[in-house]
Formats: sequence, C-alpha cells, structure tokens
Amino acid sequence: MEKLKKHIKDMLESSEIAGFLGLIEEEGHPVPFLFTPDNIEKLDELVVPDLRYPMSDILLTVVRQYPDKPIGVMVRGCDDRALVELVKNQKILPELVHPVGIACSREMAEYCRCSQPYPREIHYGEKVEGVKDRSDLEAVEKRPLDERLDYWMGQFSKCIKCYGCRNICSMCFCEQCTLEDETLVMTGQSPPEIPIFHLIRAFHMAGRCIDCGLCEEACPAHIPLRSLYRKVREDMADYLGYVTGQDEYEKDPLEFLGSEGYEVPTKIDET
Repeated sequence: MEKLKKHIKDMLESSEIAGFLGLIEEEGHPVPFLFTPDNIEKLDELVVPDLRYPMSDILLTVVRQYPDKPIGVMVRGCDDRALVELVKNQKILPELVHPVGIACSREMAEYCRCSQPYPREIHYGEKVEGVKDRSDLEAVEKRPLDERLDYWMGQFSKCIKCYGCRNICSMCFCEQCTLEDETLVMTGQSPPEIPIFHLIRAFHMAGRCIDCGLCEEACPAHIPLRSLYRKVREDMADYLGYVTGQDEYEKDPLEFLGSEGYEVPTKIDET
C-alpha cells in the first residue's frame, strides 16, 4: 500500500498529473476523493477496499471540469475496459488520463464472476485468473424461445423505472438519454412500457457493455440485467468479432461505419 501511495505522490509532485481520483473512507464507507498537490497529505487516507466503485463514471465529471488537466485515476479491470470505450467515444483523451491499476482479489473475482479481474497495467495487488461462468446465460438459453420471452417479460414487469441501471453505468454517457425520448418511450409512466424500455437500453449496450454487473447490483427489483447485456456482448463477439474494452485502436462496428481507417480521437466530443 505504501508503494502505491508513493507512486501517486511522485506523479503529483512531478506534475505528471494535476490530480488523482481515488477513494478515502468516511464514516465507514469508501467515497471518491480528488487528491491534488494542495492536499497531498490526504494520501495517507487512501484506501483500496475489496469492493467496486464506478470510478470511470466519476472521472467524466472531473474531466468536464478540468478538460485540459492530466488526471490519474484508480482503476480495476472493469474500469480499465470502460476507459478504452470512453476514448473511442471521445469522452476522454488517452494522453490526459493516467490509470493506476488495481488487481482484484480471487474472492472479488469469483463474487463478480469476472473474466478479466485486472487492468492492463497493475500497480497494486496480484493478477488472478478470470472466472469463466456463463451459467446465468445457459439457464435462459435452455428454455424454448417462447418461454424465453415469457421469462423476460416477467422480469421486466418488476421494473419501477428508477433509472438505477442507467445512472450507475459507466457506458451511459449520452447528454440526451433515449430512455427519456417521448417519441420512443412514454415518459412519466411507471412502470415503463415493456419490453421496449429495456430492449432499447440493451441495444445501446451492444459494443459498450464492459460486463461489470453494477447495473444488476443497483436494481432494487433484482432484474437479471447483467445476463441480458452479457448476451448482447457475447453476440457482438460471436457475430462481429468485437470484444468491448480490449483495444482502443480496435474499430467498434456499431459506432464507426465506413471503410476508412480508425484513429484514436485527439479531441473530446462535448456533446
């Protein structure tokens, strides 16, 4: 832990970064905190709890406020995958974001059923093997097609339209959300129209879902949302050969159309 703190301190003192987005503990709970050269002594309070926090989502808020400043950020494997997609979608610039990688423990990897519980570069923790578990998908796939529809309609009917799945998602960064577009989804109605409400979001997760599972954890109705998005993610890999969050130079077939080559964006899209 001291080695990690020193690494961050060195980056701040050398002006390699203007701030570092990490976690501290307040009243027994980890909360995000932006460390800067002006409060560098707070690094003594840095914590790396064995739980997840949507750091890439918070990073977007910091980047909007300080668009020209280099920012360091604590990332786990899922956060790192999110950064790759945020670069492609022109929400962050790779040269201005400095990931500090945290490898997840074996217990955390198994709890999350994570196939890649580590970032591209590890600064803290030991790399453990990913968990290959698609039992949730297999349970749905073994049903006849008509029963699958009944199953999902039953699950969607539990939705209270709290938008928790959207709000916690690192990949939901649109300024205008389609789920609030009255030409597609009836607004002001709770529960929402089914299945269109959830199918629209599932479609938008194609090519974006990093399989972190936070959507399912945030759902008060316990809808197995991760299974739905994992299936869409699998189909992208099986039919289009695209795996989300692996390579910022790899072209997303749903985002970048045409025969021209793809280059990493050099400016942030403000929309």
